[in-house]
Amino acid sequence: MELEFLKKIPVAHRGLHDDNKPENSLSAFEAAIKAGFTIETDVRLSKDGELMIFHDDTLTRMTGVNKRVNELSANELKELRLEGTEERIPLFAEFLDFLGGRTPLLLEIKNEPRADKKEFIGKIAASLDGYDGKYAVQSFNPFYVKEYKRLCPDIPCGVLATADSGKQDFDNSVFWRIKARAVKNMSFNKSVKPDFVSYHFTDYPQKSTERFHGLKLGWTVRSASEEAQARKYCDNIIFEHYLPSSF
Repeated sequence: MELEFLKKIPVAHRGLHDDNKPENSLSAFEAAIKAGFTIETDVRLSKDGELMIFHDDTLTRMTGVNKRVNELSANELKELRLEGTEERIPLFAEFLDFLGGRTPLLLEIKNEPRADKKEFIGKIAASLDGYDGKYAVQSFNPFYVKEYKRLCPDIPCGVLATADSGKQDFDNSVFWRIKARAVKNMSFNKSVKPDFVSYHFTDYPQKSTERFHGLKLGWTVRSASEEAQARKYCDNIIFEHYLPSSF
């Protein structure tokens, strides 16, 4: 299993986006490719079960439409535009064709509590079967990570975590405090056996990160000074809104 690309190349959070290139757009991804960075992006489901590239649960922030992503079909989502530009929400298959292995990919699997876990993860794995490029997957949902490792044991799989989750991060679940504690402590790592962890860089170090002896990523770094802080504890960074000086 190759982990070197996750260690050596800084990871552009949702592409190399700026005021003219929205996050998770093909233009932001192209900019990251040209700059030589690994791309981090997000995959989730449309109403009709298509895999889409989009971060938020809701469309409001990026499109102005007051609906959840999974309330619209893939065709309806494709009609929307990102932040008032001509850029639209990419289908996952479209994104993979566009990327074409030109730079490594770090894929975050967003939580889809209403979807069948095995069907959802199986769909992602099937889409990447035969993909001609280096990639890794990560998720806040440890059961997604475990299932992906089962299906694709040669692909690096990591657990996302933070020490500061809120109720909104767990779809307003009444059990959100228990879930937040589990995320903070990466409580399922012994069962999942992740190949790497992605922890919020300001939360290093603590017991849960010190217990993990594999590759450590820090997110989301937004300045050179934050990078200097992150690199005291992390092997690599996930960044946005500035350019790492060297790698």
